[in-house]
Amino acid sequence: MVDGENSTQSKPTLHPVYTVTNIQHKVRVLDGAKVSYASWVNLFTLRARGYKVLNHIDDTPAPPKTDPQHDSWCEIDAHVLKWIYGTMSDELLPRVLEPESTAQEA
Repeated sequence: MVDGENSTQSKPTLHPVYTVTNIQHKVRVLDGAKVSYASWVNLFTLRARGYKVLNHIDDTPAPPKTDPQHDSWCEIDAHVLKWIYGTMSDELLPRVLEPESTAQEA
């Protein structure tokens, strides 16, 4: 038997954030009329917890730039930020649309 032949190799797993193709199928669009901010926050928070990105919208700080996970964290944060932008009405979007923003800041 060759060394390691029966050993299990850990394969990198795909983060759940990458499985979402259209967040609007999961969270209704915040418009301030049909969907209130409080309802939207509750729905968005549930999805964030389910997709393991709650740390991008709560008070958890981003890893420092020297951390090996920083680039991955930034990439996932960009997806969460797109979710936020994608679930806001055209009227509300300009209020949070900022260059170089993080999901938590939005």
